[in-house]
Amino acid sequence: MEKRADVIIIGAGPGGIFCAYELLRQKPDLKVIVIEKGRSIEKRVCPKRTTLQCVGCKPCSITTGFAGAGAFSDGKLSLSPDVGGNLPEILGYEKTAELIHESDEIYLKFGADRNVYGVDKQDVIREIRRRAIGANLKLVECPIRHLGTEEGYKIYAKLQKHLMDEGAELIFNTMVEEILVEDGKAVGVRTDKEDVYYGSEVVSAVGREGADWFKDKCEEVGIETTPGTVDVGVRVEVRDEVMQYLNDNLYEAKLIYHTPTFDDKVRTFCTNPSGEVATEYYEGGLAVVNGHAYKAKDHKTHNTNFAILVSKNFTKPFKTPIEYGKQIAQLSNMLCGGRILVQTFGDFKRGRRTTEERLCRNNLIPTLKDAVPGDLSLVFPHRIMVDIEEMLEALDKITPGIASDETLLYGVEVKFYSNRVIVNSDFETSIKGLRAIGDGAGVTRGLQQASANGISVARSILKGMNA
Repeated sequence: MEKRADVIIIGAGPGGIFCAYELLRQKPDLKVIVIEKGRSIEKRVCPKRTTLQCVGCKPCSITTGFAGAGAFSDGKLSLSPDVGGNLPEILGYEKTAELIHESDEIYLKFGADRNVYGVDKQDVIREIRRRAIGANLKLVECPIRHLGTEEGYKIYAKLQKHLMDEGAELIFNTMVEEILVEDGKAVGVRTDKEDVYYGSEVVSAVGREGADWFKDKCEEVGIETTPGTVDVGVRVEVRDEVMQYLNDNLYEAKLIYHTPTFDDKVRTFCTNPSGEVATEYYEGGLAVVNGHAYKAKDHKTHNTNFAILVSKNFTKPFKTPIEYGKQIAQLSNMLCGGRILVQTFGDFKRGRRTTEERLCRNNLIPTLKDAVPGDLSLVFPHRIMVDIEEMLEALDKITPGIASDETLLYGVEVKFYSNRVIVNSDFETSIKGLRAIGDGAGVTRGLQQASANGISVARSILKGMNA
């Protein structure tokens, strides 16, 4: 089968959604096709929620489908250009701020909570910054709008219905096998069902789950890329009481540290007050750790979780940072039978394996019930182990108790946004007619900048059509 469209969007994550939204808002008669390898949002059901065991769904409903990994994420929207990606480098700081504001207004239109964390209590924030400076940590101030895991799902369900009502053709359960290029120009795509879709513009809007796929496509058609950063680390879990000072005043404290031993950049990421630790599955069954927090009181726990991520940049001849992160995660999976490893910080410091017996002594009860007690030193390189320990000791100076022996470390958390595609200010790649946006292209690292990126590229496309 062959079809023609004005714009073909690969991926129905936030970047693809907001690109289609803006295209049809400005030009309702456009033919827009969105191709997504996962399911429509109402069919995204994870059996593990009832069986408590992963059954290996292909594709995984947690990481793929309409809204991408954002559908079941904690749903935090970072409202500052300083957080969530590289858009300020490409578009400038002020333009990025404008686009973030516009995308935020769309989330509000579809039901997002109007409460914003981190904009009041300036006296308290000054005190947190003072403590951070004393610990050689940098506090990145960033207003946060919290959708909540279950509320984010509802918002994206409304956006899916809106796009369909506006005439977008959403094609699910379909993998793009080939980007068609003729005379140096992208002209369409071919799917795993041997269907061919031709379009004047092709937008790759895949998320982190699709980063490896896009890296392969870049090699196939000759798209210029540059080795990017890979973030590898752990998800930390503590009692809410330990994090209460930061949670109550900032909701998510974004802190950056350069470790004294190796001068590596380490950061906190994705804090979930009263949340739960969760497993994400990527193609091939790769299990990595993540975290969620729900709005509903009956879904809240007594624990807070957040990520500590070590940023690694590589130089020539190395050019496969995604594979580096995968290898670390695969080693952890191998030791734990495809599940997530958990270790107390006390055992982590002492270089010994956590046992079920020692885990049961804790005040802290793990929220990821099928995590396997183990030893992260068998997974991480020594350098990353040192970085994690030094970061926790520094954080303990801001909110004492984080570096206690009973603190839980889950591994491995990896962010696969390291394939950075070289694009211009209109997000055009070195292949004419092919634009790359979002996390999978290494342009963004979160829901809000990915959404803003979608709006930006839609306007670039429309500008080209009107030229």
